[in-house]
Amino acid sequence: MSSQHTPKTRVVEIADVQSKPDKRHIAIDKVGIKDIRHPVLVKDRSQGVQHTIANFNMFVELPHNFKGTHMSRFVEILNAHDMEISVESFKDMLGEMSKRLEAEVGHIEMGFPYFINKVAPVSGVKSLMDYQVTFLGEIHGGQDTMTIKVIVPVTSLCPCSKEISKYGAHNQRSHVTVAVQTNTFVWVEDLIDLVEKQASCELYGLLKRPDEKFVTERAYENPKFVEDMVRDVAAQLNADPRIDAYVVESENFESIHNHSAYAMIRKDKHKEG
Repeated sequence: MSSQHTPKTRVVEIADVQSKPDKRHIAIDKVGIKDIRHPVLVKDRSQGVQHTIANFNMFVELPHNFKGTHMSRFVEILNAHDMEISVESFKDMLGEMSKRLEAEVGHIEMGFPYFINKVAPVSGVKSLMDYQVTFLGEIHGGQDTMTIKVIVPVTSLCPCSKEISKYGAHNQRSHVTVAVQTNTFVWVEDLIDLVEKQASCELYGLLKRPDEKFVTERAYENPKFVEDMVRDVAAQLNADPRIDAYVVESENFESIHNHSAYAMIRKDKHKEG
C-alpha cells in the first residue's frame, strides 16, 4: 500500500508597495479614508445610549520618505471599536490610529445625526428633532485635542423689522453652530439647550395650533440680530467652567433677502483669560 504525501504549502511573499521609500521627498499633511459609514452608540442624557449611523473621516500625516499609508488599517481600527463611542473612547481610537500607522499626527472626524424627543410648549405633543453632531479629534506627538461640534436650528426675529413696522416682523430659520473643547464630560443636550435658550424661539418637529401661536408670539417678544445670537451664546459659554475654548457661529437664512446674515466669535479661555 503506497503512502500518500501531503503537498507542502508554498509561502508567497506579497509586496508591500506602500512601505517602499519615495524619492520625491514631499510630505503629505493628510492621507487616509473619507466618508465611511459605521453604526455607533452615543451617550444619551435621557435614554442612556442612542443608536445612530456616523460618517467617519480618518487621516494621518505621511512623512516624505514613505510612498503610501496602509488604508486597510483605518477600517480595522474602526471595526475594532464597534461599541458605545464617547469622547473617552474616541480618544483611544485616535491614539490607536497614530500608533498602528506610525504617525506623529492623526485626525478623526465622526459626524452623525442626533435625535431628541421634544415636547411642544402648550399641547405637550411629543416629536423627534434631529441635530447634526460632529466629534473631531487630533493627535500630535502624543498630545490629543478633542472638539464637539453641534448645529442647532432655531428661529430668529429681526429687531429692526419689529421696530419700524406697524404690524408683524420678518423672521427666519437660523443655524447656530457651536464647537467646544471641554475639560470634563458635557452632554450633547447641554450644548443644544444652551443655544436654544438664547434664540428668539426654539424649533419643534410637531406643533398644534396653540403651540404655533405660542412660538410665533415667543419669537416676536424676543427679537435677535445675528450679532445678538452669537454674543448671547458666547456669554453662556464664557460662564461655563467646563468649556475651555469655543467657536460659535450663526447663519440667518434671511426671509426678505436673497442672502444670509452671518456672525462668528472664537475664544480660547486659557489664552485670553
